Amino acid sequence: MSVVSSDSCANAAARPSPADLLGAWADSAALVYCRDWQGRMLAANHSFIRKFGSTWTELDGRPVSTFLHQDDIAALQSTDAELQQRPLRLEREHRWLTQLGWRWISWEETLLTTGDGKSGIGVRAVGHDITRQRVAEDQYFKLSRAVEQSPVAIAITDAEGNVQYVNAKFTEATGHTLEEILDNNVQVLREGHPDEASYQKFLSTVQTGGNWNGDLARDRPGGKRIWESVTVSCLRNPAGEVTNLLCMREDITSRRVLEDQLRQAQKMESLGTLAGGIAHDFNNIIAVINGYAEFAQLNTGDAIAIQKSVREIKRAAQRATGLVRQILTFSRKAEIKFTALDLNQQTKDIVALLAETFPRNISFNLGLDPHLPPLLADQNQLQQIILNLCVNARDAMPLGGTITVSTRIVDGQSAPAELPVGRAYACLSVADTGTGMSPEVRARIFEPFFTTKPVNKGTGLGLSVVYGIVTSHSGTIEVESALEVGSTFQVFLPLADTAIVTPATPKAADFPGGTETLLIVEDEPPLRFLLEAALSRKGYVVASASDGLEAIERLSDQGRTYDAVLLDLNMPGANGVEVLRVIRATHPALKVMILTGHLTSEARADFVSLGQKEFLKKPYTLDELGRHIRDMLDKP
Repeated sequence: MSVVSSDSCANAAARPSPADLLGAWADSAALVYCRDWQGRMLAANHSFIRKFGSTWTELDGRPVSTFLHQDDIAALQSTDAELQQRPLRLEREHRWLTQLGWRWISWEETLLTTGDGKSGIGVRAVGHDITRQRVAEDQYFKLSRAVEQSPVAIAITDAEGNVQYVNAKFTEATGHTLEEILDNNVQVLREGHPDEASYQKFLSTVQTGGNWNGDLARDRPGGKRIWESVTVSCLRNPAGEVTNLLCMREDITSRRVLEDQLRQAQKMESLGTLAGGIAHDFNNIIAVINGYAEFAQLNTGDAIAIQKSVREIKRAAQRATGLVRQILTFSRKAEIKFTALDLNQQTKDIVALLAETFPRNISFNLGLDPHLPPLLADQNQLQQIILNLCVNARDAMPLGGTITVSTRIVDGQSAPAELPVGRAYACLSVADTGTGMSPEVRARIFEPFFTTKPVNKGTGLGLSVVYGIVTSHSGTIEVESALEVGSTFQVFLPLADTAIVTPATPKAADFPGGTETLLIVEDEPPLRFLLEAALSRKGYVVASASDGLEAIERLSDQGRTYDAVLLDLNMPGANGVEVLRVIRATHPALKVMILTGHLTSEARADFVSLGQKEFLKKPYTLDELGRHIRDMLDKP
């Protein structure tokens, strides 16, 4: 075995052999080689030879640079000058081309000297393959950058929910830095949950190994309310134990606003559909009221005729009340409130309204399960589902036909596969005998703005709104359709855990009275006079004001005191909110009841901020009013 060198023969003869250069490293498991100052191989051990070549002959005298990655050659050459300075030792990492491809190798390089130790003859390098470590470090670096620079807010907690890490987006979105969270013990997983019970249910899900996702609302610094799509999943150790929780939050406020706008636009479209039928109903109601009022005037001496006229007038007024509430349901924005509802009753109410509105060549069949338990839903949105599906069925039958609306109970085993198995569901089915749909149309019916109707005949929002509502209620919807046969829509919604309690209807005008002093603030003279007379006959001392400004003047009179105020919302001069502000500033203990037919979410927020809790919707009966007044006055 010879060592190739460009030096003179005399110097070559004085140079140690490869065996001498390797010494005890010859049989080491580490990769070991020696090179001269020209960068050529002087020696290599067995491990190196197996890694880079089949024999020493193929490696003898070969330039080391032929093994190196082009970007690492300069770094290798720069080490030679450094090695000739104390401590005569360096550590470097380079990429080398082995028989298995490019590998990262960590080298510990030491100066080789002559026998007298006075001059360096080359370098000995001892290496270890660290490719796996470098790949792991590279992957970790990329992962850490991806998490830190993610457009989604990310937090990592321990299994108990205590924060251990948050990324930059999380800090930007919440205003909480990691230091602030740790110092103040901020429970970031708690934010957005409406109550403690909801949070504990969520925590139980993730701590037992389940994943959780949902939409939560919270207030950002500065008071702006935002909606976020939140996903929390478990991180496990090699033994399968949950050690950490990964929380990802994405701002979906813009999407929620757009969904609300689309839903509201579709509500207005539905209201237009109902307008003709409602106008027809109101004309009939007005005719009944006018007719019986005139009949009573003509028969002033006949008590029986007058009583019958009053009963019919009251019945017509109650029917008008129901129509007004239906209009408000579909026209105004309302806060989403999940309560136990009677799906059968909601269906009957909507179908009765539509039967008066739809063309006479369309008939309705009802098949309602009388044993159907309460449904957990928002009343406005549930009515929207029934209305939209019926309107869709009507449009599919231009020549007339039959709409069949039915309800039934579905257990978890029989429910669609995408629904959880552990609970029961109500199924609302709306079937028509119309034109049906092709598979291509059926695949797109829930897309916003997709419609097969002619231009200006529909927005294409009806079924997309239904899909959005059903999804937000943790339900699903299925469609069956065949051309020239008809379509059937089946909506599955979870049943409530509580029963519906139907309050007993008290006898008319049988409400309790009192001796307290009341101030009635109402700008409608007939209603104001009616309240004065009815409450006075029950023993109350009654004063009244025709608008907000007059009410403020009466409240400023030091010579009069009041036990309660019945306050209308919409009035000239000063509205109900402005009057309540004056009351809270001058008479903070005075009890107030708000009387209004249309309470917007903005007005409700104003009232709540002023501590107002008592509300009564118009139209109300005298009995309802009297009992609410008594309950309010009797409260401590």
